[in-house]
Amino acid sequence: MAIAKVIEIIAASPKGVEDAIAKVIAKASETISGIEGAWVKDTKVVVKKNKIVEWRVVLAVTFIVQ
Repeated sequence: MAIAKVIEIIAASPKGVEDAIAKVIAKASETISGIEGAWVKDTKVVVKKNKIVEWRVVLAVTFIVQ
């Protein structure tokens, strides 16, 4: 029987949501093995001078506990 754990991670990127998500997975995989998936719980943008300057995501990352 496998046991899974879910953690919440927040990341940001000036490029977009997909880049922020990729950063989360890359960074989390440095210390967590067995990542099975993730879902976007929330998104936000930072606006300066009427332009989007940063995308932020809150991800729930699921991994198998060893």
